[in-house]
Amino acid sequence: MTPLFGGIEAGGTKFNCIIASGPDKILAEARFSTTTPAETIGQVIEFLKQNGPIAAVGIACFGPLDLNPASPTFGYITSTPKPGWASTDIRGRIQHELSLPVGIDTDVNAAAVAEGTWGACQGLSNFVYFTIGTGVGGGAVVNGRPLHGLVHPEMGHMGLPHNRELDPFVGSCPFHEDCFEGLAAGPAINKRWGQPAETLPFEHPAWDLEATYIAHAMKSVICTLSPERIVLGGGVMQQPHIFPLIRHKTQAFLNGYVQSPTVLEHIADYIVPPGLGTHSGMLGALALAQQQYR
Repeated sequence: MTPLFGGIEAGGTKFNCIIASGPDKILAEARFSTTTPAETIGQVIEFLKQNGPIAAVGIACFGPLDLNPASPTFGYITSTPKPGWASTDIRGRIQHELSLPVGIDTDVNAAAVAEGTWGACQGLSNFVYFTIGTGVGGGAVVNGRPLHGLVHPEMGHMGLPHNRELDPFVGSCPFHEDCFEGLAAGPAINKRWGQPAETLPFEHPAWDLEATYIAHAMKSVICTLSPERIVLGGGVMQQPHIFPLIRHKTQAFLNGYVQSPTVLEHIADYIVPPGLGTHSGMLGALALAQQQYR
């Protein structure tokens, strides 16, 4: 009998939870607003208990996270600006209550794992997943494994060229002002133009500027990690017309330096939307649970 697994996509606004044996065999789903750690995690645990038995749990979580298994705070949400959630032992509490194996990673690393397992990056060993929405985050899979290091990648906070004459907007990141997230996330678009991204028509100058910033980031990631594919997800990327702009500008910023036919001739198959649509994060949590079980 195929075992069941619990998947938790833990976001700053809501927690999405599933019980499933695979991506096409989801038996139960629930969503909880992100309130206090005690209330939200308690609701998640009750959902998992009521819909079991399950073999393992995966958590695709907002961060920053402590992902060092040797650390006394392994599995904690650390210095998050989310009120009340700093120093929360999300992994430990769930493991203690359920007495099950619990895997945890960043939401974007988990989404990358899902895209490699079932989505747009199947068969590849090195790729990057970005979410561009309320914030900007990037997860990398290198040689088939999510990239961890000193902490975990924070690609949303890389610096980008910022022409202040063209774009005098100071940036919306409380830490770095005009980093990738500060210039290109949904709140930056809203503050710069006075309306949310989803209400801007495709001919609005916001999209050319947005594509410029994203393409600068793509150039940096291509030159740094040399991924075999880049997936761009998140709310801002729900505008299909922005993909051709990003691809064209990425080629222009690379200026022929990366001599690969993939970039030079087949970039439409290189910078792509998620194969799993808006479910990459939730299915990433499921993939983490399956890996932990194995």
